[in-house]
Amino acid sequence: MVLTGVSVELWRLYGFYASVMAFKLATMFVFTAYQRITKKVFPNPEDAARMEGAKVDRDCEAVERTRRAHLNDMENIIPFLFLALLYITTEPSYEVALWHFRVFAVARFTHTACYFMALPRMAFIVAMLCNVSMGVQCVLHYM
Repeated sequence: MVLTGVSVELWRLYGFYASVMAFKLATMFVFTAYQRITKKVFPNPEDAARMEGAKVDRDCEAVERTRRAHLNDMENIIPFLFLALLYITTEPSYEVALWHFRVFAVARFTHTACYFMALPRMAFIVAMLCNVSMGVQCVLHYM
């Protein structure tokens, strides 16, 4: 047992999936920047002035789609990081925690891919259910 009585295996599991999700969240800006540069649209005149032929446009659909995907990640990954940390302190079985984290991660990557391709995004609900499940278990454990 380490620190708060959480097994090393659960800490490592959390560390891996928290790192993957944090890295995904931190790199989403690259997709927005790519859309802005390739479409030559920027939200501010000073940014547009740096590139030949660029214009100020805050409503470009391609840019807004990637920006919304990034915002959606923030709305889901940040709670996951906190809930998952609290969840491992409830001493769940390794397999149950693994499936919560694994399903969440796959759902978030699937959601982003579907968002970029303008496909229906049911993966959002799957990831949300993982967060709800961990949250409910934490509340019940600490009630």
